[in-house]
Amino acid sequence: MKGLTGKKIGVAADRRADEIARLIRNMDGSSSGFPIQGSHQYNQETARRDVHHFLKKHFDYVLLTTGIGARTLEEAAAGIGHRRSFIKKLSDESLLIRGQKTADWLKEQNLTYEWMAEDGTMAKLLSYMEKDTGKAGKSVYLQAYNLDDAALKESLEEMGYDVYLSKPYSFLPPDPQILGRLRREITKENLDAVVFTSKTQVKQLFSNEHQPVVDAFNRNVLATAVGKVTAAALEEQGISYVLQPEKAKMGAMIVALERYYREGAHTAAHF
Repeated sequence: MKGLTGKKIGVAADRRADEIARLIRNMDGSSSGFPIQGSHQYNQETARRDVHHFLKKHFDYVLLTTGIGARTLEEAAAGIGHRRSFIKKLSDESLLIRGQKTADWLKEQNLTYEWMAEDGTMAKLLSYMEKDTGKAGKSVYLQAYNLDDAALKESLEEMGYDVYLSKPYSFLPPDPQILGRLRREITKENLDAVVFTSKTQVKQLFSNEHQPVVDAFNRNVLATAVGKVTAAALEEQGISYVLQPEKAKMGAMIVALERYYREGAHTAAHF
């Protein structure tokens, strides 16, 4: 018997949700989709202003926190006829990045980064910035979006950096009916597990009605994350155990979930 036989899994993802559902089905489980990521809103005028600012000033560090943000700035630069200048200036700067999607975008542009957070977290990136003994007064171009952007800027400023915050896009909230339905299914413990593929989904879920949802996760609903960043966001909410795969891949996440149930919770670990 496969580990997901008879299990009901909630899927909080939007992108690639069908693929996740298929993997669950292949392991004899059933799934329900609750797309709570929210949609991207591209801030075109803001992005163009940010590109202009970037082109006219030298920065000691350029922090790119998301692949979407980097691409949005590139598109904004192209829209004002400065794409080549934008890419050229990036090649002359010290680029620090958070994760693989940004690394993939850099590779497409034949750009190289100075340093990437090995675990994909901002905490690791900030710890790297903290180690710069000459950081006082150094300038940072921080690309972020409307989740934790103010906290990131404040953390860098407290270290002594002069920070320019670029927010070329933001997340719009998800459908409140879908969000409410997922919360009800969790609190009623109608789901055996919920899989999350981004910290944005976690932020949306816990935007209110916090404690009943946490309590359900800490009783009988298994919180499952695609990787460390998402797992950390769940743990920050007070969830005592979050299942995650060793490699941050969607397929590996479902394999870890199946193995968790097949081998029993007493053997649960990072797979």
